[in-house]
Amino acid sequence: MPNPWTGKGNPYTRDEVNARLRATLARGESIIAAGAGTGISAKFLEKGGIDLIIIYNSGRFRMAGHGSTAGLMAYGDANAVAMEIGEFEVLPVVEEVPVICGVHATDPRRRMWHWLLKVKEMGFSGINNFPTHCIVDGNFRQILEETGMSFDKEVEMVAIAQKMDLFSVVYVAKPEEAVAMTQAGADVVIAHVGTTVGGSVGVTGATCSMEEAAARVRSISDAARATRPDVICLSHGGPILTPSDAAYINQHAGTVGFVGASSLERMAFEGSLMKLTQEFKSIPSGK
Repeated sequence: MPNPWTGKGNPYTRDEVNARLRATLARGESIIAAGAGTGISAKFLEKGGIDLIIIYNSGRFRMAGHGSTAGLMAYGDANAVAMEIGEFEVLPVVEEVPVICGVHATDPRRRMWHWLLKVKEMGFSGINNFPTHCIVDGNFRQILEETGMSFDKEVEMVAIAQKMDLFSVVYVAKPEEAVAMTQAGADVVIAHVGTTVGGSVGVTGATCSMEEAAARVRSISDAARATRPDVICLSHGGPILTPSDAAYINQHAGTVGFVGASSLERMAFEGSLMKLTQEFKSIPSGK
């Protein structure tokens, strides 16, 4: 259902994105969304049949060989980086799949209403709350909450996006955060269970078991659906790395899909590029 004035898919209205996702579910398919840090990633995610493409500032670090958590640090303007990736790399090459912009809603220098107007004008079909403070805990999280950079700012951003007819797909780490986001009008709630395991820069000890992940995802998705039954619930992160892992979570937590960033984009490059290089290095010399 491409937008008639663009000749391509983006931008879509909120209702149009929701209709696409409902159609995916009606066909008995899971909804799969993926982060793209480069244009070539986005191009081939689309060719593979992805349902949503999300632009995170962390994609730039990820595709530079660093851990995605760098996107949570003060290594650049997260909002400007996501906008730049979208404007110059992803939106020009994606033909039909809705593209979502990661927004750092707690940046005190940004007026969210003004910034979301720019996001919409650029041609994004929706927003995602990344970098997100929901995955920060301990004393530092309390400091953020007490000094004006709280998770509530992310919830407020979703409420503004709804008024602007922007689709919203959001990360939460606790049931109460799922309730707040769903009440604000979030279309999709993603249960975030931590930094992804595996590969060259995935976590090893700072993770949970698959059973623990399923229980956490279940508590989050149950809370979201109890608040608004039509909300779509997906999972992300932690030990959920492979398609079979995502299927396990769907079956044991009641989710209807998965959001992959490192698990799709980074892992695809790490494995295939190394293997292809090794194959080239194994060819015989002409002498």
